[in-house]
Amino acid sequence: MKRWTLSLVTLFWSLTAIADTDLSELGNRYFSAWAATQSPDATEKDVEHYLSFLKADVAHQHLPYDSDDSRLPDGKESIRKGMLFYLGSHSEYEAILKQVIPAHNAIAMTYTTSSKGVHPQTNELVKLHYTTMDVLEIEDGKIAIIRKYEK
Repeated sequence: MKRWTLSLVTLFWSLTAIADTDLSELGNRYFSAWAATQSPDATEKDVEHYLSFLKADVAHQHLPYDSDDSRLPDGKESIRKGMLFYLGSHSEYEAILKQVIPAHNAIAMTYTTSSKGVHPQTNELVKLHYTTMDVLEIEDGKIAIIRKYEK
């Protein structure tokens, strides 16, 4: 009986470690894809690659600017539209991933970004440097909810 219990506990720990590794890898790949969309030479192909990580009805909450975390049928399409509007607006961009923390069906990640560019609507020069935490909720291997917190 003790062997069965030990075997089951070992199997559970092994499966948990594998799941955490998969989520960590997903977090790293997601971050790389997102950062590529922000670079000065980003293309529509980069945006589409990033969008491939998201569910069609993905929710995107960006606190404190956007408090709505509703999942809508056109969530992915709304993100595409916004990203294409700002595509190529950075003349300088750097993102540094600090930490990826996997948990059950979510990933928390922290990173810093620095950017400089001209806002496509106002034509004003914008320089930004900030630290961000993203919390990504995963469903069926895709990102269903993005919660973005900036400092």
